[in-house]
Amino acid sequence: MEKPLAGLRVLELARILAGPWAGQLLADLGADVIKVERKGAGDDTRGWGPPFVEGKDGKHIGSAYFHAANRGKRSIELDFESDEGRRIVRKLAAKSDVLIENFKVGGLAKFGLDYKSLKDECPRLIYCSVTGFGQDGPYAKRAGYDLMAQGMAGLMDLTGTPDGEPTRIGIPVSDIFTGVYSTVGILAALQAREKSGKGCYVDTALVDSTVGVLSNQALNYLVSGNIPKRIGNAHANIVPYQVFPTADGYAIVATGNDSQYVKFCNVLGAPELAQNPEYKDNVGRMKHREVVIGKLSELTARMKRDDLLAKLEAQGVPAGPINNLEQVFNDPQVVHRGMKLELPSDAAKAGKIPGVRTPIVFDGWRAASENPAPLLGQHTDDILKEIGEA
Repeated sequence: MEKPLAGLRVLELARILAGPWAGQLLADLGADVIKVERKGAGDDTRGWGPPFVEGKDGKHIGSAYFHAANRGKRSIELDFESDEGRRIVRKLAAKSDVLIENFKVGGLAKFGLDYKSLKDECPRLIYCSVTGFGQDGPYAKRAGYDLMAQGMAGLMDLTGTPDGEPTRIGIPVSDIFTGVYSTVGILAALQAREKSGKGCYVDTALVDSTVGVLSNQALNYLVSGNIPKRIGNAHANIVPYQVFPTADGYAIVATGNDSQYVKFCNVLGAPELAQNPEYKDNVGRMKHREVVIGKLSELTARMKRDDLLAKLEAQGVPAGPINNLEQVFNDPQVVHRGMKLELPSDAAKAGKIPGVRTPIVFDGWRAASENPAPLLGQHTDDILKEIGEA
């Protein structure tokens, strides 16, 4: 099938993660993403290792981090500080549908590459700015990073054990969610352009995006006025829905309704816990959380993990293991869905570079570019020829 975004050109003036993540997502969906990188240096994350992908010449061809966010793009080296470099970027912008940048607020104005400077000569351009705090407000001019966003937006205060320190999520979720929201905004703007014929300005921010995904916890606070507390792996609104000890490790049991709770109790050989009127519904179980979880944990701790999971699956009770990443990429479901990529690369010593595809399937086509992340400046000559500069 023709890829959904085939024919769309994206100019990426972004580095690190949030902006490049949006660019990679668009590239996976078929867009031609041209990544403009600083001459001689490139995206900062090219050096964020180890680990690095080893090249055929014994030198590395970029960190694993860089390859995680730049699949399927073309790279051109340019110097923003020079008149020639700025002229080329403006010419590329005029031939693009979308521009993504993540400079500090006003950072591109001095180069004449901000939205205000480009919108008249590029009236159909969708211009997406990704920052820490957005284009306005008291913090707008501050630099923003994922860890700061997780802390300032309340996510860390919700994560961790009650007696432990606030904890960041194990991946840069503020960056990633901002990249995803940026993509949603870009696609919506492209649809609006079909009607109006005009481009627009898309403003996304790490803190906004992190506040935006607080979901049930945000509403728990806004409705009740009570500040949620850290409760480890338990659920703020459902009991039992958490990690339980087993005789040889841990298992997740995620009951979503009273019927599943009854089945869970029956699997544990404790139907009386389901029949107790104080625990018969979720409201009661929430009220008596510590007692209920204590009793259930005593019973799960007597069973081996895989035996417990098999019995729960047989009864239709949602449950699962806690996998490390080796187990994840060997899991039959993950393998079947083709989440791990092996992209051919002439530059890599192994002849290929691994990746993780965009988790979208169109009519059986699993969204992912066939090309790995580019070498620094790999496509400079080709891109210049395409715009009549060579």
